Amino acid sequence: MLSVSNVTKKYGDFTALQNIDLEFDHGVYGLLAPNGAGKTTLMKMLATLSFPTKGEILWNGTDIRQLNEEYRNILGFLPQQFGYYKNYSPRQFLHYMAALKGISKRAADQRIDMLLEKVDLEDSADKKMKQFSGGMIQRVGIAQALLNDPELLILDEPTAGLDPKERVRFRSMLHSLAGDRIVILSTHIVSDIETIADKIILLKDHRLLCCETPAKICSSLRGRVFEIPAVSQVQSPYEILYERQTDTGTVLRIYSETYLKQAVEVSPNLEDVFLIVYCDDKMCS
Repeated sequence: MLSVSNVTKKYGDFTALQNIDLEFDHGVYGLLAPNGAGKTTLMKMLATLSFPTKGEILWNGTDIRQLNEEYRNILGFLPQQFGYYKNYSPRQFLHYMAALKGISKRAADQRIDMLLEKVDLEDSADKKMKQFSGGMIQRVGIAQALLNDPELLILDEPTAGLDPKERVRFRSMLHSLAGDRIVILSTHIVSDIETIADKIILLKDHRLLCCETPAKICSSLRGRVFEIPAVSQVQSPYEILYERQTDTGTVLRIYSETYLKQAVEVSPNLEDVFLIVYCDDKMCS
């Protein structure tokens, strides 16, 4: 189990995170927050790239700073931008990373072949990466994060650059991996985690707002999300979330604290939450 206990991170006078308490067990945890909320700071601390100013991060009850290499051996990490050698092929790069992680060549050979197939790069395994698209490079990054079959997998914006088909494949892969490990990922693409995340972590004003199941978070908006034809006149105060097209024309998705008789109440989703939560302090209370 991974525990974040009363963690605060400061950079000089700036507080990036304050008094964060979290517990992670097996499953997928989606980290949703706007830029500047502290999600990358949190992931860097979990990956030992920085350490708390106050508080501690524990793996099975022991501070990860004390565990040092033992903790890194069970960790897989994909940052937003990872370094790679453009003249290397994916196979060469993964062998290089396997050597850095202390994985034997025999074990690496088998593991790399399996991972290249899993991220759909087996046909490009021996091509130089300077020829690759951004999405292909990102798939190499995902493969390197999985090299040591980690118990804890941390992915910062892992679907950046992936097309819709690749994102579906990636979601299926994460779902299959999460049964016996902790997977933590941050993303701005709500659909990437809406169907696979066991819990969603929301940060606001550099503090933890909530860590709950998607169903519970969405239920906190029940009775406050509506749809109405775009040409309609609404008398009550409301906030337009977005427009969408239907068979009968354009409808507005609306957030309102009061019931709108002239509108149709709809089931809230995580996209509604993401748009509303940062201007509604009653969420997740």
